[in-house]
Amino acid sequence: MSAMASLTALGASTADGVSVGVQAVEAGGIPGAGRVLPTRTELAAVLPWPGLRRGSTVAVHGSVSLLFALLSEATANGSWAAVVGLSGISLVAAAEAGVELARLAVVPRPGGDPVGVIAALLDGVDLVVVGGTRQVTDSDARRLSARARNRGSVLLPFGPWSGAEVQLRCVGADWGLGQGHGYLRERAVTVRAGGRGAASRPRSCRLLLPARDGAIGVPADEQGESIRPQLHPVAG
Repeated sequence: MSAMASLTALGASTADGVSVGVQAVEAGGIPGAGRVLPTRTELAAVLPWPGLRRGSTVAVHGSVSLLFALLSEATANGSWAAVVGLSGISLVAAAEAGVELARLAVVPRPGGDPVGVIAALLDGVDLVVVGGTRQVTDSDARRLSARARNRGSVLLPFGPWSGAEVQLRCVGADWGLGQGHGYLRERAVTVRAGGRGAASRPRSCRLLLPARDGAIGVPADEQGESIRPQLHPVAG
């Protein structure tokens, strides 16, 4: 299916959903200005906002599991998402991560004008994932980020992106093997965030991406740290 046919199908089958992305016009005429889309609480430690802020550009590097984790809560709560130019993604893995597939449009091959396709989706879809980012020029990347800002969408490039406000990376991956043999069950990673503005302070957290059920989780040792009493000095 061509990119234009894919967009036509999207508009025909998700008319109600497309309106979700443009339903509230607030300060400065920007849809949803200043609001955030919900995300998993496990990711709150690395995002500079309590969710995915409308109008922002958040670049994800090297982890499709992290990408799915970012989409899961928003799509489960009524937002629509589109994935452009990222062929070969597993919809089964997306569903296991909590992504609502009925609210996900996939355009694996956007044709000869991928920038035009991305721009069209930013006009009406809440979250737009972009693959093949190295094929997008810096000037086009900045224009698309500006369009997301003006339309109140969240732009999620999967790879390097000029001017992204937040950069998310997974490092230090460690696959769990149960008793030391058998199938790979879960992967513990450190999620590191940096960027500019509100994201200029580096942040990190340790997560399971994926956990044994395919979703997101917190390693057992990190859970222990979170419930361990904190000692404070006292006078005397």
